[in-house]
Amino acid sequence: MPLSHLDETGRPAMVDVGDKKVTKRTATATCRVVIGPEIMTELRGGNFNTKKGSVIQTAVIAATMGVKQTAQVIPLCHPLPITGCQVAIDEEGNDTLVVSCTVRTEGKTGVEMEALHGASVAALTIYDMCKAMSHDIEITDLRLQQKQGGKSDYRRGE
Repeated sequence: MPLSHLDETGRPAMVDVGDKKVTKRTATATCRVVIGPEIMTELRGGNFNTKKGSVIQTAVIAATMGVKQTAQVIPLCHPLPITGCQVAIDEEGNDTLVVSCTVRTEGKTGVEMEALHGASVAALTIYDMCKAMSHDIEITDLRLQQKQGGKSDYRRGE
């Protein structure tokens, strides 16, 4: 299968979506931030507030900003009109936060990169806000969970 971001001579090029139909498109990406049981206990004790502010609220805002800035950071992405962005950050076990970012648009190309970028920016924000407690924090498992719209749908595991 040829790579879509290369022209006929092998040079990088933005995909021409001019002839595609406008459709409703969604994508969800997730990742995990393994912060460790000590940090999790401390965060829970302070209702996830630190001297820098609310870890969860700040990460949600950062994810939303990241979604809107995707085309400025990833060179061959199209700027898209984002019609919706939902970010959830939930606890998993006694040491991990799970970030989920769902993005919606009506357009000629999908929002997978926006969802992935949003989830990663949220995770990096959590790291930044917690690094004073420990640098032994891991961001793992960044992945697309699902996408709908366009010529094909995708759901992880199917």
